[in-house]
Amino acid sequence: MFAQTEGAVLFSADRPIGVIPLGLPDLKPGQVFVDVAYSGICGSQLLEVLGKRGVDPYLPHTLGHEGSGLVVAIGNGVTKVKVGDHVVLSWIKGSGIDVPSAAYNGPEGPINSGAISTLVRRTIASENRVTVIPNEIPLREAALLGCSVPTGAGVVTNVAKVHSGSSVAIFGVGGVGLSGLMMAKVVGATTIIAVDLLDYKLSLARELGATHVVHARKKEPLEAILKITDDRGVDYSIEASGKQVAMETAFLSVRDSGGLCVLVGNLAYGEHITLDPFNLIRGKRIIGSWGGGTQPDTDIPVYVDQYINRKLDLSSLITHEYALENINQAFDHLQQGNVGRILVPMQ
Repeated sequence: MFAQTEGAVLFSADRPIGVIPLGLPDLKPGQVFVDVAYSGICGSQLLEVLGKRGVDPYLPHTLGHEGSGLVVAIGNGVTKVKVGDHVVLSWIKGSGIDVPSAAYNGPEGPINSGAISTLVRRTIASENRVTVIPNEIPLREAALLGCSVPTGAGVVTNVAKVHSGSSVAIFGVGGVGLSGLMMAKVVGATTIIAVDLLDYKLSLARELGATHVVHARKKEPLEAILKITDDRGVDYSIEASGKQVAMETAFLSVRDSGGLCVLVGNLAYGEHITLDPFNLIRGKRIIGSWGGGTQPDTDIPVYVDQYINRKLDLSSLITHEYALENINQAFDHLQQGNVGRILVPMQ
């Protein structure tokens, strides 16, 4: 007899997400049972829910790749965590055994899952997707360390390697963009420009350290950035909105002779950006980032320490919470865009 849990399941893009009972199978070697405390949702998952990431061969499947919780059981071979540990759950691979998939038992048949699903009240996770954290950090804020913070802050420190005294433009100041903005402030960037379409998010960006804000519906972002930087362009730009125009403008906004644009956002399947190669010849650079280049076992403890020492204001990133039963409304709100990070309390 399988133990029961409950989780959010995507059946298809033209059908609401279902919150259904799920049967938990026995743990495989290398897997961990976690009581999920909080799960985050983000733009990448929104594309998946909307069917904009191409053909999804795993339907029906569970959702969620960022969260926090308490370890309640471990499978054979697991040494990284023990029962009772507080952990961050992340899609980003760390050390430990890699078990690529799990499967639950739904009322009408098997429900696929990956190595991690956080929109499940009691979840099965691969050992290499969990990271132990100290009890000093609340599980609510710790959930952001699964994706939002390591992706946004990691771009600043691991990928762009933003330095003190530099200038940074961040396109899209949701959870990931705001995480990057806060880290840019931590490392000493002196010009931090937030670009977005919504006053709500630009106001939040101001509170968290932006020195300038650009409302992209009221001002042409490239012109505004050039004016702020005396026609030079910024040293670094980070694109976190997942929009074609933003990606192209972010690239144009960096200075010649070494300016670096880093793409973090995800375009819908089949969409592309267009660049003039002459800008590359002039020395503008552009790269992409996979999870902020994060190594969870070494980077997450750094973010925990920065939170405890009040350098990263994770609490202010959390702007809305929705019950699991209201997960469809949560994704609708995310699609509207006027949010920082949405959390789903799971217990």
